[in-house]
Amino acid sequence: MATVERGQTASTHEVLNQPPPLESYNVFAEDTALVEAVRREGADWVEDEARELGALCGLPQTIRWGVEANQNPPKLRTHDRFGNRIDEVEFHPAWHELMRIGIGHGLHALPWRQPQPGAHVARGALFMLLGQVEAGVGCPISMTYSVIPALRTQPELAAEWEPRFLSLSYDGERLVPAPDKKGALCGMGMTEKQGGSDVRANLTTARPLNGGGPGGEYEITGHKWFFSAPMCDAFLVLAQADGGLSCFLLPRFTPDGERNRIHLQRLKDKLGNRSNASSEVEFRGAWAQLVGEEGRGVPTIIEMVNHTRLDCTLGVAAGMRWGTAAAIHHCTYREAFGKRLAEQPLMRNVLADLAIESEAATVSAMRLARTFDQADANPDAGTVGSEQARELRRLATPVLKYWTCKRAPVHAVEALECLGGNGYVEESGMPRLYRESPLASIWEGSGNVQCLDVLRAMSRNPSSVDAFVAEVEEASGAERRVDAAVAALRDELSDLEGIESRARTVVERMALALQASLLVRYGDPAVADAFCASRLEGNSGLAFGTLPAGTDFGRIIERHSPHA
Repeated sequence: MATVERGQTASTHEVLNQPPPLESYNVFAEDTALVEAVRREGADWVEDEARELGALCGLPQTIRWGVEANQNPPKLRTHDRFGNRIDEVEFHPAWHELMRIGIGHGLHALPWRQPQPGAHVARGALFMLLGQVEAGVGCPISMTYSVIPALRTQPELAAEWEPRFLSLSYDGERLVPAPDKKGALCGMGMTEKQGGSDVRANLTTARPLNGGGPGGEYEITGHKWFFSAPMCDAFLVLAQADGGLSCFLLPRFTPDGERNRIHLQRLKDKLGNRSNASSEVEFRGAWAQLVGEEGRGVPTIIEMVNHTRLDCTLGVAAGMRWGTAAAIHHCTYREAFGKRLAEQPLMRNVLADLAIESEAATVSAMRLARTFDQADANPDAGTVGSEQARELRRLATPVLKYWTCKRAPVHAVEALECLGGNGYVEESGMPRLYRESPLASIWEGSGNVQCLDVLRAMSRNPSSVDAFVAEVEEASGAERRVDAAVAALRDELSDLEGIESRARTVVERMALALQASLLVRYGDPAVADAFCASRLEGNSGLAFGTLPAGTDFGRIIERHSPHA
């Protein structure tokens, strides 16, 4: 037996059976479902850039920036040391590094800078990659991407601000007038204390200056209870004008270079998304310009909201992919009771179940992105616009936003549990994923708001139902369980008695039918079969890991392994 000299420290144990970190891999290239979707949905031209960004997102330093940005949340400085009002938000350098990556790769601007078929799909894929490093930066990136269609309602404002918003230069580390910056970001302010999602209850007022009118000047007085990304250079806000609830572009600086009267009250102490700033704000006669007509605030800003709802779906798919990859990675290396966890029959069931949910989210999110490419005429992209795609987008957006966001928290907690006690420790990244997972379901309209929006679309645009069903029926005859789901869905939609109280059931069935149809047509056969058996046929329990016997667990797990 070896002896230990006095004064020496004896080793208590050797560290064994601990998986290596999930890093130094290509986040894009190792995501088979995403690679296939990019090619299928018409964005194969972005593959080289996606591989470049995927490699960057897998680097240890990039991953570390995500950790540091959350460990060091933003701080509000309302006044300088002399007592002057400044209303600045300070961020950790890691935040700026991640924003620089996102802006530099055009996550905020690609479809508008490179208008070509598949541009929204391409941008969606890139958005999903950075989202697996840190979700918080997705907020200002998403809003800047989404503001363009709403801003184009007022051409002269678009002409002034689009070049700033579409710049690939990140200039968010200093608060100066937008004309003096290399690039600009846009935020949003809709909800107030008394109304929340009921924005027509807003009390903030807009008083015209010099006559007002579309593109004209107004003075905004009031507040916003959630003012997203307050460090941005401009914001779309809703306020009550003489003609009703209206949409305004409100910059951080007035045209004469003075700080606008945007007074940040405090930053929200949030459950997750802690790297990003969300604030409460008061407008004390702030200068703004009307976007569109007075009284048309909701229809104007909804153009922005539709795109951010797409990003909710993409962001959730990104979180599911990272959780699935982390769970499979851990179980591939970790041994228990004589063999690796990924070889244990019950754990294989859990991992495969997480994987099919992740693939369903990815496939459906990317299909939704393609409807944004197909829907609107764009001469620069060589597209004429499709009414069928517009109708499908109208219904599929709230359907998928509702369902994928509802699945995110249960998916995150199951992925966390695959790591055991290690998953409950902050360093694993799983607690951050878990805290983030409920956000997208609340942002841009909660679950009930999405379901009611589906009912509204069906009532006002009956052709949207036809377009949705036609999309699902693309798998007609290829899978009996999809055929049965379509028949049941038709019966459900034909019964309008009490439909509002059962709207969640209706929307859930719509989402599952759409995801099943897409997987049958485009997914791996083993994934499609397991999805239809468990989600449509009911041949499973309520928890993850209850897929039926006969599922090809090994094939599904291998397909989703990150191979780090």
